[in-house]
Amino acid sequence: MRIGHGFDVHAFEDGDHLMLCGVRIPYDKKFKAHSDGDVAIHALCDSLLGAVALGDIGKLFPDSDDKYHGVDSRLLLRDVMARVGERGYQVGNIDLTIVAQEPKLAGYIQAMREVLADDLGVELDQVNVKATTTEQLGFIGKQHGVAVHSVALLIPE
Repeated sequence: MRIGHGFDVHAFEDGDHLMLCGVRIPYDKKFKAHSDGDVAIHALCDSLLGAVALGDIGKLFPDSDDKYHGVDSRLLLRDVMARVGERGYQVGNIDLTIVAQEPKLAGYIQAMREVLADDLGVELDQVNVKATTTEQLGFIGKQHGVAVHSVALLIPE
């Protein structure tokens, strides 16, 4: 078995939606990012890459490369999963914690799990997504951005 941890954070800027776990969430802000800014998928990719010792998404998909400008993060996740498979591993389970004061995410969690399960090629019960706040503390509590922690367990194929 291999375990990886990922963490990512993105600040907000003016916009009309957020992308989290491949799900479009209406909001009066968007993530400031080179790609679509899906901070949850970025953290997930880092946890998967960490488990197989392949670095992080910044190494594989640098923001200095224009071909990743505005890219759908689900494409990055699928690429990462191909690399995980090439090393003889598959997902045992993943667990994501989205830390956001706003927007409220409870109504989107099931859709997030379904999208991730599909992209990872696993069953729904292998994917957990949860959301919490910082009780109005720090940059997240002041609604300046979102952070995500991800843990991935990989098992041999």
